[in-house]
Amino acid sequence: MTTRRFGTLRRRSFLRGTAIAAAGLPFGFVYSRRAQAASPYGDLVPDPNGIIDLPAGFSYQIIETKDDPMDDGYKVPGKPDGMGAFAGPNGTVILMRNHELSPDDFSSSPYTAEQPDPPGEAYDPQALGGVSRVVLDGETFERISSNLVLVGTTRNCAGGVSPWGWLTCEENVDDGHGYVFVCPTDAETVVDPQRVVGYGRCNHEAAAVDPATNVCYLTEDRGNSCVYRFVPTVKDEPFEGQLQALKVIDQDVFSTNNMQLNEVVAIEWVDIDEPDPADDTLRGEAQDKGGAVFIRGEGIWFFEGSVYICSTSGGPVAAGQIFRLVDDGDTGTLELIAMSTDHNVLDKPDNITVAPWDELFIAEDGDGDNFLRGLTADGEVYPFARNAVSDSEFAGVCFSPDGKAMFVNIQSDGLTLAITGPFPDIDGGTDTDTVSVPARKWTI
Repeated sequence: MTTRRFGTLRRRSFLRGTAIAAAGLPFGFVYSRRAQAASPYGDLVPDPNGIIDLPAGFSYQIIETKDDPMDDGYKVPGKPDGMGAFAGPNGTVILMRNHELSPDDFSSSPYTAEQPDPPGEAYDPQALGGVSRVVLDGETFERISSNLVLVGTTRNCAGGVSPWGWLTCEENVDDGHGYVFVCPTDAETVVDPQRVVGYGRCNHEAAAVDPATNVCYLTEDRGNSCVYRFVPTVKDEPFEGQLQALKVIDQDVFSTNNMQLNEVVAIEWVDIDEPDPADDTLRGEAQDKGGAVFIRGEGIWFFEGSVYICSTSGGPVAAGQIFRLVDDGDTGTLELIAMSTDHNVLDKPDNITVAPWDELFIAEDGDGDNFLRGLTADGEVYPFARNAVSDSEFAGVCFSPDGKAMFVNIQSDGLTLAITGPFPDIDGGTDTDTVSVPARKWTI
């Protein structure tokens, strides 16, 4: 509760003006550098095994690899993407992991010769995407067990942690698809799909929930996408309410691509009348009502009263932008806190997370070498890790509840890693966005 109040105070300070915001909020400065900053963790050391380069003192372990056997008789699906970490029972950590599979990704499916057919709980028997669950020892971060939770969805890209479990998002609008699903963290077998129609049907990317209000913020991966929020009518009924799109006050169809560093614009929200359209028209309705345009909205994360959003291809060289959204109910502000002018400094930020000590980490999905980048509160961007095994994207970056381990996927290689080392000590505190979820079924 102390952390929550602290975040509220910082949000109110922000609304007094940008000068106070720079002094009082995390990530109060911005960067646009052509030379990357030195890492506060030290230079990267080449990995003799050719998997991932890390600073001295850090190490990694491979938790699972595509096609590894899981405890429910299926195998680990390929293309791991968005991921969230949750506190589990008896000191365990539970990873909820997306798999961005299309219906023709047969070589990456979870099915085996012994279990060749989709289970009865599959959302769409023709689709192969879904979510797997990995239980880890909370001290060593070694794998204890894993299983499928959701299957039969398509291109589960990113998602978000929530008070109800993992929210997984379909980046696809084929017939019957384009939704967000709730995945319970205590599910030891495949469960019936829990679809949230109110969150809208579109080319979803990621979701972030404010646990104080249960408002859910959502990104859309299109070249002319919008940012949405779902506001519950009653907090305790989180999936009944109103879907809305972000709009800049007095500026219809505002292009966030043209924002300048440190620019702050006042925003409001416009109601979406048809959250479940038959066609891919959600952003069309939003923009007809003046909704702002983002260039490929991807990663999104809620932390201490602010929402951090990646525009993967935004900015002057199409290498990415990072925004901070402060929502004050009916109004709020959108600030451009980072913008890449050099692909070698930041190349297409995708998944993002905020560490418990107020440091933002970014997974790249660019061309050539891909890095995990850090962005400090002073606006310094630096390399934290390099993908040494391939040119695949990093995905699913997140932290254990105690901040002692970072988890990340290397997508095309089907690797899920745990990284440990001299991260800042948070004295046993927990990330306010990594939550222990009670066993409860929600009506959706």
